[in-house]
Amino acid sequence: MQSIVNTFGRVLRRSLKSLPPLQPHRDLRLQLAWNYTQLGLLLLPFSSLLGVLACLVGAIMVWRQRFRQMITQPINWGFGLLSLLMLISAALAHLPQDALLGLFNFLPFFFGFAALSELIQTPAQLRRLAWLMVVPSVLVVLIGFAQLAWGWLGHQQIVHVQILWIVIDWVIDPNGTPPSRMSAVLTYANVLANYLVITFILGLGLWIETMLGERREARGKGLGARGWGLGKNGETADQSAICNLQSAISNLRFHKILLTSAVLLNVAALVLTNSRNAWAIVIVACLIYGLYLGWRWLLLGAGALAGAVLGAAFAPSPIREGLRAIVPAFFWARLTDQLYPNRPIPTLRITQWQFALSLTQQRPWIGWGLRNFNPLYEAQTHFDLGHPHNLPLMLLCETGIPATLLFLGLVGWMVFRGLVLLWSFNSSRFPLFSGRQGSRFQRNQRRDRLILFSFLLAFLSNTVFNLFDITLFDARMNLMGWIVLAGIWGVSKREEGGRRREEGEMRKEK
Repeated sequence: MQSIVNTFGRVLRRSLKSLPPLQPHRDLRLQLAWNYTQLGLLLLPFSSLLGVLACLVGAIMVWRQRFRQMITQPINWGFGLLSLLMLISAALAHLPQDALLGLFNFLPFFFGFAALSELIQTPAQLRRLAWLMVVPSVLVVLIGFAQLAWGWLGHQQIVHVQILWIVIDWVIDPNGTPPSRMSAVLTYANVLANYLVITFILGLGLWIETMLGERREARGKGLGARGWGLGKNGETADQSAICNLQSAISNLRFHKILLTSAVLLNVAALVLTNSRNAWAIVIVACLIYGLYLGWRWLLLGAGALAGAVLGAAFAPSPIREGLRAIVPAFFWARLTDQLYPNRPIPTLRITQWQFALSLTQQRPWIGWGLRNFNPLYEAQTHFDLGHPHNLPLMLLCETGIPATLLFLGLVGWMVFRGLVLLWSFNSSRFPLFSGRQGSRFQRNQRRDRLILFSFLLAFLSNTVFNLFDITLFDARMNLMGWIVLAGIWGVSKREEGGRRREEGEMRKEK
């Protein structure tokens, strides 16, 4: 195990050396805030305290620098109104103290989101954020493998790693949390699964970008004699330029190896989390990447895998039996619930969702208060579940219909604007993403379009995951989700502002 960790340490050091230690920001006044955000995101999986605190410090700096601009933005007015509705709901809650504590899962993140969406302005920053999420996931996964290996070797003692009380506080059960399911440094297997869904999708996007970049560089190397000004015999070659090209190719190859390892490790860990939601989301994400890129092999591979597992679980006999001879029972038995038979009725999601809808009908306007679902459900069923395993339903029953619709409307609008920007990439209306056909700018445009697509896919996948489970109670997952959304909105907002300025200048010229 020690040799694996040492190997990863060497790979991590080389990876970080190949990237700027701290990416510069286009606005020097926001550089320190951007530095804190990068550092916080890098530390986030391993320390909730350090990661959230660093990002919070960065957010406060942005608020101090851009307060006047930020309070004029309608999206921030919307979150201000949403905060007010949640405060009213908490004050009138069934259990007000629990509801007030529940506000900490939302209000600080609204504050941070407003700042981060002002801080993140370019596709290059999205790319940097993706790297800062993907690289640490390798160490998280290795810790998860060590966790299960420790249990498989017969060790039963829980490992508690604690530094300075809460700076680092890991409780790692060698049997898994819950048993036989990988959780690593996160609190629960489903939380780890949600984390890996995000890092896998972003890692796959970076891997695709690196693969395409390596092909372009290889073509450039093949045309080196013409491209770098060689004479007939090569005697006037610009050796420095050729060395730079070779260095770029070497760097791309290292990135390809690192990202290939990260993606494969993420997939293996996703399997070991035993999360049906994550499995389905990842397969669909691969299909969407295949459609986006026109890669038939990816479409066929993901489709065949999904078809085989679903067939082994639900196909009619004798097809089902034939597929079960090929597909491990670990997969199809999980889908059919044969791994966990005879579960009590209150533990089923449909039961929890019905109860949440019943609570909504009783108090539709202000809800019962955040964190009030669990005590009400426990009083009714004598089962302690924590939440209804569906974020919109939780908000409906705990904050009321108006607050929930406002929350969904704000998030939906930002995702819609990101999709509009993605669709309009080739339009001259968006100056950052437009370029001359075949030029270097056009190649950068394709890379930028891919990273925005990856962020949109990661956020939508995270959203779908939270339709069947809720992971925002872990501050790390909560912050990661808001950072991904802030990246989408920050880039979209800047492009919309640039378009309006261009239109204003054109009107003045006329």
